[in-house]
Amino acid sequence: METDIALKSLAALSHEARLAAFRELVQAGPDGLSVGELRDRLDLPAATLTAQLNILRNAALVHDQREGRVIRVRANYLQMNGLIAYLTENCCSGQAACEPASGCTPRQKGASK
Repeated sequence: METDIALKSLAALSHEARLAAFRELVQAGPDGLSVGELRDRLDLPAATLTAQLNILRNAALVHDQREGRVIRVRANYLQMNGLIAYLTENCCSGQAACEPASGCTPRQKGASK
């Protein structure tokens, strides 16, 4: 990941509502949440959530898909894992004992662990 992309991602996450939204979407897994479900979980006005999601989209941290009248929002795990890798790539000068945990790989609902 390039530094400018990392900075854009970190800036997008540097707001309480955006960080909360992103964490909810990561927790929701690959199915994501409808905008309405996310709004209810965060107790945010629709216009506020829309503005915050636009910033997360612009940083490629989330993506959405229209399903009829519903917009489903999902975390971009590839971007998240890239950011984590960028932040930890020089951890402890590369010593194996300090290697960060592997990236997040979400499971589909109902999949065995």
